[in-house]
Amino acid sequence: MRDFNTAGPVRADRHYNIPPLERLNLAEVLALIRGERYFVLHAPRQTGKTSTLLALRDLLNSGSEGDYRCVYVNVEPAQTAREDVGLAMRNILNSLGDEARVILRDDDAAGIARALDTTGDPHGALIAFLARWAAADPRPLVLLIDEIDALVGDSLVSVLRQLRAGYVRRPEHFPASVVLCGVRDVRDYRIRASSEKEVIAGGSAFNIKARSLRMGDFTSADVRALLGQHTDETGQAFTPAALEAVWEQTRGQPWLVNALAREMCFEHEQLRLRDRPLAEADVFEAREALILRRETHLDQLADKLREPRVRRVIEPLLGGDDGEYSDRDREYVRDLGLVAAEAPLRIANPIYAEVVPRELTWVLQDGLPHRRASYINADGGLNLDALLSAFQQFFRENSEHWVARAQYTEAGPQLVLQAFLHRVVNATGRIEREYALGSRRVDLLVIWPPETGRPGRFVVECKLLRANRERTVERGLAQTAAYMDLCDTDVGHLVIFDVREGRSWGERIFREDRTHDGRRITVWGM
Repeated sequence: MRDFNTAGPVRADRHYNIPPLERLNLAEVLALIRGERYFVLHAPRQTGKTSTLLALRDLLNSGSEGDYRCVYVNVEPAQTAREDVGLAMRNILNSLGDEARVILRDDDAAGIARALDTTGDPHGALIAFLARWAAADPRPLVLLIDEIDALVGDSLVSVLRQLRAGYVRRPEHFPASVVLCGVRDVRDYRIRASSEKEVIAGGSAFNIKARSLRMGDFTSADVRALLGQHTDETGQAFTPAALEAVWEQTRGQPWLVNALAREMCFEHEQLRLRDRPLAEADVFEAREALILRRETHLDQLADKLREPRVRRVIEPLLGGDDGEYSDRDREYVRDLGLVAAEAPLRIANPIYAEVVPRELTWVLQDGLPHRRASYINADGGLNLDALLSAFQQFFRENSEHWVARAQYTEAGPQLVLQAFLHRVVNATGRIEREYALGSRRVDLLVIWPPETGRPGRFVVECKLLRANRERTVERGLAQTAAYMDLCDTDVGHLVIFDVREGRSWGERIFREDRTHDGRRITVWGM
């Protein structure tokens, strides 16, 4: 039985899959290869890059697209060599020789690699190897280099410059085409090499790039087709609401799609029985399990939040402020997959939107007071009014300490509120979050409980007060009412954090019942 793949390249005999080459503009890729071009293929981690490269290798070696020799090599193991160029080149040459022997049945390449001295002239070893190998057979040589941006400093510069130097010898005495594959476009590399006085731009070290191609995520149709393969093979269906939830929660990020489906279909003890369709509630239960386990993919992504260039983009996004970041910062965060590839700037999908504030408030959540029973009504409903009242008092007494503990202090008030709500809500319900750069607000939708047919839906709008209070409230009321309409609920709360200097708590704390466009909204001053 096949299952959903969450680690390593796709194997069609073992994994449900979308054929990797269908996710590329294959005609464009083949045209570049036939034109003897060097180009870049990049995408966030665990998007399917390696599976695509391997499929492209097999296609070229099949002879159906011409008489090529194509070899794939992953240079990540050479990362441990750091800036020891000789050691890095030895590792890369050995890997190329091994791949040639296994994939092409070419023992000569391994012999050429062993014969080269990578210590005497490490900056010429790769060019010498590729020149001899290309000349040994009249068929054009195509080289697919994976994880190129894992290399460090002088080792990376040396590889790029050797490929550039040999470019003019192609195709008889150098690879006819080279594909560099990694998380980022080579133009965005800022390489700090110990041998150079200045930071080297990847574009200058590899100025022979013909094109930069970015792999996208699954489409909605891809997600449905992938899940449909499980239904076809096991008979276990997904309800329409579950199919829509998988798409909406992941927005097609391949690892997330596969991880959610695997959690439901193969890890959940009851759902493995295949005796009922998979429902929307199962999707959210699986989502919570992945987040709580801090799966490697999510943990690696969250670890990036500590980087200054990531913080410059994500912190104002979480607070709804205008950001002060460069185009290079924005492109870097997009390449990581943290934000959507297309405008407007936003967190890439709802699962990441949930992971980011949780990761930034893990310490806060462990230390927050937790009296969950105080906020549950006799009929099991959520008393959000009581919960926000308790938060208002907590924030008055502890804000200075708790905001300072938030990793992103500029978005600290919003993050502390979300941590406080999370401690109560996520045991039974869930919080959906919307962030918009420059909107001066954060939209929260509290759903309680999601697994019943009559969930309570509560809008909580967060805004920072920097100037005029009434103007901020009026603008917030309009935004809250609009979000209530979008979420189809008649319960709305507007939380105003007064961040003006010199304001006493007596001036900042208030509670008002207001209306806007016929909608009743409770305004909380903090």
